[in-house]
Formats: sequence, structure tokens, C-alpha cells
Amino acid sequence: MKKTAIFLITILSLVSCKKEKETQMEEEVTVETPSEIQPINDDILESAVIYEANIRQYSEAGTFDEFTKDIPQLRDLGVKIIWLMPINPISETKRKATGGDFAYKIEDEAERAKMLGSYYAVSDYTKVNPEFGTIEDFRELVKTAHDNGIYVILDWVPNHTGWDHVWITDHPEYYVKNDKGEITDPLNPDGTSKGWGDVAQLDYTNMDMQNKMIEDMMYWVKEEKVDGFRCDHIEPTPVDFWQRAIAKLRAERNVFMLGENDDPKFMKGSDLFEMEYGWKFHHLMKDITKGHKPVREFDSLISYINTAYEKDDIIMNFVTNHDENSWNGIVTDRYGDASESVLALSYAIPGMPLIYSGQEYDLSHQLKFFEKDQIPKTKGKVWPVLEKLGKLKNTNPALHGGKNPADYERINSGNEKVLTFKRTKDGNELIYIGNFSNEKLEINLAQEGIYTDYMSNSEVDANSKIELEPWAYKLLVK
Repeated sequence: MKKTAIFLITILSLVSCKKEKETQMEEEVTVETPSEIQPINDDILESAVIYEANIRQYSEAGTFDEFTKDIPQLRDLGVKIIWLMPINPISETKRKATGGDFAYKIEDEAERAKMLGSYYAVSDYTKVNPEFGTIEDFRELVKTAHDNGIYVILDWVPNHTGWDHVWITDHPEYYVKNDKGEITDPLNPDGTSKGWGDVAQLDYTNMDMQNKMIEDMMYWVKEEKVDGFRCDHIEPTPVDFWQRAIAKLRAERNVFMLGENDDPKFMKGSDLFEMEYGWKFHHLMKDITKGHKPVREFDSLISYINTAYEKDDIIMNFVTNHDENSWNGIVTDRYGDASESVLALSYAIPGMPLIYSGQEYDLSHQLKFFEKDQIPKTKGKVWPVLEKLGKLKNTNPALHGGKNPADYERINSGNEKVLTFKRTKDGNELIYIGNFSNEKLEINLAQEGIYTDYMSNSEVDANSKIELEPWAYKLLVK
């Protein structure tokens, strides 16, 4: 009996030790799953930088995977939102080629194969372009962004589809037709073509089409966990569609909505767009840097924004984007020696600054739009500037530009060629000074206190004379 008891005790002890060891092993191999990113909110928008990702041209491979590898370093530029240019499949029918004509007209087969078409000629709203990878690759991109505290919004094309879209055959009633009953490409008010022959115009009087459009947008929010949309060419689409669509999307997830437009009617109330393009800023600074308009016109711009928009409307400020780069030239073509001054200005004024793929790498050529190209991937002059500006934008409340922006006050420098203003919030101050001339100037701000010249990390007495080199700028913080 005693031997039996000892044997049983020994067996129980061994079993207990084995279970304890297994439990320890299970604890050792347990991998904590990263928590889902919090929904995008007003606090994040105050200090955000947005990055426009051109997946096709971002890398030699032109894939989701290659871009995903670089997402962690975008945090160094202060990026909190990634806007992906359209990721959907592109129609083969009437595919556009370099030069603006249709690819099918190119006789040389190898040359014709190079023509990948416009990202904005979508053939399926709920699929990914195989040129970029698989849906699993896309999901890894979104996960990596979320793990790095960055939100992802998709470029959505609501105005038209490519000619291969299933709706063309299954639902021709979704499209605008001419007098002959033929589906048309987008037309001007006078009935002439806009020149976008690779796409077919959707008919927003058809409520079934509107409902299907919302359903397809919902797929990306609900199933793929995207954080919002940049919506292409929204002007022809009705405001009431967006009121319905955005309300339904936000009932599922708090999405961020950017509209390609500069009309305040698309931003009224809580169920419309939160941000629109700063086209007026972009064009005005081109005119000022080229000497076509005086610096004082900047005051008119600020006055217009304050009058036309509501306080919680956000303007996206940019020095370049995919359209400007491909069709109108590189940054220095527009701003010349004032390029960095305008870049800093886009961060300093109320709103959200944009970085376009390649801008951070001193992109010095116009990227091809309908075929494969590639941005440079060597960090030069612009990367460290964006890094400093991004840190300032992320951390200094004086640069808040979202729904509760920092105050803006114009300062008279005594020189009509110099733009000076102050931003203040929660006891933080920033003064922007920009010399928009080819002359070396000397100004006196007549502001009390010692500031830090942020870019050079030197002290500046704001009540003493300040020298400015031609086209130079200063960001003074206190």
C-alpha cells in the first residue's frame, strides 16, 4: 500500500510538472495581436500630414509590398494619413496611352503592352489591380499602416467607370446616354467631350446606381477596414448623394472624407466632406512667386476662406500632386527658388499639408501617367526639410489646422514683398516670414520676445531687425 501510494504520488507529480512546463511554453510562444487602430478623430486631424501614394510609380516593382516596406519611415515625415491613388483594376477597352490617344491604335505590340492606362478608368470597384498585387498584399499594407499609427484612405472614382466595368453590360441604365441611346464619355455643359474617352459617365438620377455605389464603398470600410476616401472629381455629383453615402459609411466606421474640389457646398454640415483641395492657395502662390500678383493678395485668400468656409472645414495645402506633376511640371517649374518657402508655408497656414510620392526624394521629372515610371529613392535636400516640418506640425499646437485650428493673425513687416503672420494656440506661438522677391531684405516685426528660428535652431529677437536672403523664409517658434 505504501509503495503504491508513493508510486501514485510520483506519477501525479510528473503529470503536474509536465502540465506546468506546457503552460510555461504556451505563455512563452503567445504573440500579442496589435490592437486595432482607434477610429480617426478630430484630435488626429489637427496635426496630421497626408501622403499621396502612387503605387505604380513608387518602386521598380510598382507593388503594394514594396510600398508597405517604407510605411514605417513615413512616420518620420509626420504622416498620419496615407491616400492611395486608385487601386482598382483598369479597363482594357479604350485604355489611354502616353500622348493622350488610345492604346489600341499603337501597332507595335511591345509598345502597346507598355500602356497601362489611367488609374481613374476603373473596371471593378471591389477588386484590386493585379498590377499592384493581391487583396492579401493590400490587407498587409493597411495592417502595417495601422500598426504604425497611420490611417489609409482610398482614391474613389464616383463620376465615371471604365468601359469594361460590369455595369456597362449588366446595368446600362446606370449611365448617361446621348440622343441615340449610346452611353457617353463625360461631357462639358455644351455637350462637347471633356476628352476623357477612356471612361463612361454615370447617371446620378438613377437611385439604384447610387445605392450600388454606396454598397461598393461600404465593402472597403466594413471588410477591408479602410479609414475613408479621397473622392475624385466630385463637382458633377449631387450633394444629396454624398449626404446619404457619408452618413451610411460613418454609421459603420468614423471615416475621413477628402473631396477633389474647392466648393464649400460639399462641406456644409456633419455628413459631408471634411477636407477639400487648396487650389486657390496653389495657384496664388504660383502667381506670387512668378511676380504676376503681389504678396498682399494672400490676405484676400485668407479672407475668402474665412468667409466662404465654416470654421471646422479643412483645406488641403499642396505644392504638387499627381495631376500637377504629370501635366504641369515639377515643383521648381512652378515656384523656382521659392519652392522651399512655399513648402514651409503649406505647413504654416491653417489646413493639412500634402506630400506626393517622390516629393520627399527631390522628384525632378514629370512621372508618366499611362505607363510605368519610377520615383527616385535617394534622400537629398527635401527629406530633412519635410522631416523637420512634419515634427513641428505633429507637436506644436500653433500649427493645428483641423476642426479647431490655431488662430491666424497677419503681421505687417513694413515690406510689401514679405509675407508675415502669427499662429497661436494654448500659449504656443509661431511666426512665418517669407521673402517672395529676388532681393536681400531687412525687416522689423516689432514683436516682443525671444523666439527660436526653428530650421536653424538659433535665437531671434523679434523686436530687432531681421535679414532675409532672396526667396528665404523663417519659422519662429515660442
